[in-house]
Amino acid sequence: MDNNHELTLKELVVPNVVYQPWCVQYLENQVNYELKFGLIHLLPKFHGLAGEDLHKHLKEFHVVCPTMRTQGVIEDHVKMKAFLFSLDGAAKDWFYFL
Repeated sequence: MDNNHELTLKELVVPNVVYQPWCVQYLENQVNYELKFGLIHLLPKFHGLAGEDLHKHLKEFHVVCPTMRTQGVIEDHVKMKAFLFSLDGAAKDWFYFL
C-alpha cells in the first residue's frame, strides 16, 4: 500500500475542512466592498439556544442589513456576506457543518 494513502485514525475521524465546499455559494459581484467592523457589531446575534426565536433574529437581521449597504452593492450581496457574522456559538458550529 502506498504511504500517501495510509491515514492515521485521528486523520480519518477529523473532517478535512480545507477541501469541503461551502454550503453558501456567493454571487459574482462586480463591485469590491468590505463590511465595516463597526457595522458588523450592529448585527443581531443568534446563538442557537433553545429559548431563542429564529424568526425574530431574521427580522432584526433584515432591518439592520440595509444600513450596511454601500453604493453600487446589491442588498442581497451584503446579506450573504453578513449572515455568518450574525451567528455565534452553536448556531455558527451548525453553519460550518452544513
